[in-house]
Amino acid sequence: MNVAFLFPGQGSQAVGMGKDLYENFPLAKELFAQANDALGFDIAKLCFEGPDEQLVLTANTQPSILLVSYVAFRLLNRMPIVAAGHSLGEYSALTAAGALSLADALRLVRLRGQFMQEAVPVGVGAMAALIGADVARVEEYVAARQAEGRLIEIANYNSPQQLVLSGRRTDIEQAVQDLSAYKAKLLAVSAPFHCSLMKPAEERLAAEIDKLRFSDLQFPIYTNVEVERVTSGERAARALKRQVSRPVRWTETIRQMIHRDRVTHFVEIGPGAVLTGLVKRIAKAEEQQVATLNVSDTASLTKTLETLDGASPGL
Repeated sequence: MNVAFLFPGQGSQAVGMGKDLYENFPLAKELFAQANDALGFDIAKLCFEGPDEQLVLTANTQPSILLVSYVAFRLLNRMPIVAAGHSLGEYSALTAAGALSLADALRLVRLRGQFMQEAVPVGVGAMAALIGADVARVEEYVAARQAEGRLIEIANYNSPQQLVLSGRRTDIEQAVQDLSAYKAKLLAVSAPFHCSLMKPAEERLAAEIDKLRFSDLQFPIYTNVEVERVTSGERAARALKRQVSRPVRWTETIRQMIHRDRVTHFVEIGPGAVLTGLVKRIAKAEEQQVATLNVSDTASLTKTLETLDGASPGL
């Protein structure tokens, strides 16, 4: 059995996330307390009670998802042969792999959220999802619009038929109309992530990353931008500096795990099950059978442990 861990990104948050783990495991309480100290506010209350309009603010969402993901990882108490995280999730993966302390990671992603929100005035940027898309044709469309001076880029290669566009709102809105042959819709996000409009945020974040020491990883992870399998803390930090304004190449990442690493079991660690759905679609396109699991509460933790090795949580 070859097991990979996957860590979700922004959009997987929900009020109440992590509460079941907090109530059932002393280690979870300890980690939430550490997070409260590191951030200077009650992130446990935010995760458990919201309100939603506060939880969805980027500067709050990012440390909240990272914390819940890290708590779930620690409770699982197993190591993968390889891991990856989707966008923000790359920070969760690196924290789980020991590259960063929990406190440093939480403070860093809170700044990441602030910088991303401040990079573009509200209403200037937008993102749109394309379902059932022909990747090559969408890439041709984007290249043609860029040649006309439009600011539109592919932000996420999520699966063989799911892409996310990012850029100037007027250009993204036009793309939704032009690509109506696919299932295209604007996303309810506060900023145009993973496009060149995020360059100011990327530069500010790079300066913060340089202040931290990244240890070498306890297990390899694939980077979002290069789809590079890294174990070096220095290389991981360098990849993070390029991530904010460039696309997340998730489809290629999962393909590498399936074919290069021979992964048989994918475990999504953290709130939601977005990545589980993407893995299933990618594996189907590759004509490969894989098992998918997740860890977000006590029931899913127990099921995952039983599947992996017949153990039960005793932390």
